[in-house]
Amino acid sequence: MGLFLPPCRYRADGRGVAVTDPSSPPPNPLRAYAAVTAAYWAFMLSDGALRMLVLLHFNSLGFSPVQLAWLFLLYEVAGIVTNLAAGWLAARFGLAATLYGGLALQIAALVALAQLDPSWGVAASVAFVMAVQGVSGVAKDLAKMSSKSAVKLLAPKEDGGLFRWVALLTGSKNAVKGLGFFLGAALLALAGFQSAVWGMAAVLAAILIAVVLFLPTGLPGRMKSDEAWGGWRSKDPRVNRLSLARMFLFGARDVWFVVGIPVYFQSVLSDGSPEGRREAFFLIGGFLALWIIAYGAVQAFAPRLLGGKGQPDEETTRKAIFWAGLLVPIPFLLAVAAWASQGPAPWLTATIIGGLLLFGFVFAVNSSVHSYLILAFGSAERITRDVGFYYMANAAGRLIGTLLSGLSYQIGGLPLCLATAGLMALASWLAARRLGSG
Repeated sequence: MGLFLPPCRYRADGRGVAVTDPSSPPPNPLRAYAAVTAAYWAFMLSDGALRMLVLLHFNSLGFSPVQLAWLFLLYEVAGIVTNLAAGWLAARFGLAATLYGGLALQIAALVALAQLDPSWGVAASVAFVMAVQGVSGVAKDLAKMSSKSAVKLLAPKEDGGLFRWVALLTGSKNAVKGLGFFLGAALLALAGFQSAVWGMAAVLAAILIAVVLFLPTGLPGRMKSDEAWGGWRSKDPRVNRLSLARMFLFGARDVWFVVGIPVYFQSVLSDGSPEGRREAFFLIGGFLALWIIAYGAVQAFAPRLLGGKGQPDEETTRKAIFWAGLLVPIPFLLAVAAWASQGPAPWLTATIIGGLLLFGFVFAVNSSVHSYLILAFGSAERITRDVGFYYMANAAGRLIGTLLSGLSYQIGGLPLCLATAGLMALASWLAARRLGSG
């Protein structure tokens, strides 16, 4: 079924090469890509729905912004650790094994979350949900690393094929995750917390079985074991600089995305009644879903926007620096608008929505070009390690953004939250500028 892959070949110098045993037929690239993409879609649908379920459910129970941020901290910490270990695991056991493992752990996390008892106190509830979210964080990064590394090894090398394939995977994934945000909010409003979690676990289990049955054997990815664990930090300075820029980029998003904007919108849109809370769930989930879906659509379109076909990596790098600079003023201008309003107002809500959609467009282009460059910069011999290190930086940025989201909103409200996002975007641009220094 492709769970354990055939041993790989080794060059004369002993270094592992991500190819399969010549005695087994190579996988059909399009079929393997379709199977990996379908598994990744299913996972991200559940991941988006789970985030909305947890955030809105506990916000409605009266948790503070800082307490809400704590619920997601272990999720991001787990992502940092997992991305270091995931490259080693994939190198030892193959990309199919880590993909299956990610889906299985997500099912386990959903089943565990269904055991949450409403009679528990705040401290016990926070600790339990943090632990479950930690398992989900491990699952997410196993699935992400497996999918992105597989694209590097399966994509055609000519005519910008790598850029197109990774943009399609990443863009479609985010569109599906956006649908998950809306699905999670809708399930919470219509079915309740526990029923929603059980239903998601059942559907994901069925999808795991289907993926195990239909993923073609021979998916590449295994490498020599001593290559796998040593040297978690890339020898290529471009990979390390890009990872730093990625860390601050996702920190800039999550500073407002995780806690600040959902809590602000719920305070504006809900009158406190059960009907008002349900309506707010739909509106908040709908906006975040729209944002993520639009973000994914822009990511998929990014190769055309950036002219990736046949373009040298140096030109793509220059454009990455340019788009990183475009992101910086947007959150600062929104912070000024929030500060000037001195409280919720209809014009401010409209301004925030429009500004965040613009932020999403520029952010999506940045994210897409980063996702291409890490695969272009990374070497096939250690692609799981380079991708793992890069997504470890991604998870570190999300961790920093999540913590700052709760703290900044609780200390200074929406203006400080958005200004903090601007500082993170500025740091991302400064890191990206170093990509052009060779």
